[in-house]
Amino acid sequence: MTQADLIEDTAARLLAAYDGPLLAPVSPDFAAGDAEAAYAVQMAQVRHWREAGRRHAGRKIGLTSEAVQKQLGVGEPDFGHLFSDMIYEPGQVVPYGRLQQPKVEAEIAIFLGADIDDPEIDAEGVLAATASVIAAIEIVSSRIADWKINIVDTVADNASSGLVMLGTPARRPEGLDLLGCEMTLSVNGETVSRGAGAACLGHPLNAAAWLARKSIALGQPLRAGELILTGALGPMAVVNPGDQVEAVITGIGTVSLSFDHGA
Repeated sequence: MTQADLIEDTAARLLAAYDGPLLAPVSPDFAAGDAEAAYAVQMAQVRHWREAGRRHAGRKIGLTSEAVQKQLGVGEPDFGHLFSDMIYEPGQVVPYGRLQQPKVEAEIAIFLGADIDDPEIDAEGVLAATASVIAAIEIVSSRIADWKINIVDTVADNASSGLVMLGTPARRPEGLDLLGCEMTLSVNGETVSRGAGAACLGHPLNAAAWLARKSIALGQPLRAGELILTGALGPMAVVNPGDQVEAVITGIGTVSLSFDHGA
């Protein structure tokens, strides 16, 4: 099998796992740490979704914790793609059956108000391009059984993307303390995770600047209107059908969600 055939075959198997059995790790089929091939697998799925009529809505950043990077043997974050049907707003019940092995984490999300084309953009540049900031819960999900993933597995699997719940309010970025803000995440009223803005690559806008530069290098620059999930502010937590989840990020906002009881 050629490398091109392997990429397409792996993408097809990951797509099938959204509705079928979960997969063993796909990384053994590729060279160790071959992120380039993993992004090619990811993009093969993105093309399929776009051809199926799904509307691209933004990106999500993962692996923003240095500890997790060391665990997976990498020196930078990763990213995946968001589509409009992945994004939920307050009051909507989240369908547990859409997810595979879900976990939740609290994040700071930004909406871009301008395109980003500068390949050397920094955090200040991203701040200037940001229209609003909002609290979010990302529901991560893996098509790889038992979350037995390394960097190739998670990148190929669209950075373990699942769904997103947006909170309130959407705030202008000026004057917000994205570095020192504190996060508390609870499931069914019990605190399961704590963190702060500094836990996200030193500053959430550092993560967004990394994404902007990486996206330009891959020929996929960030555009006005995109939603960017900047990365987890604390450890993620396992969730089950019927769970109630809430995250409070001081000075930023509150976000909560309810899962249905599953299929």
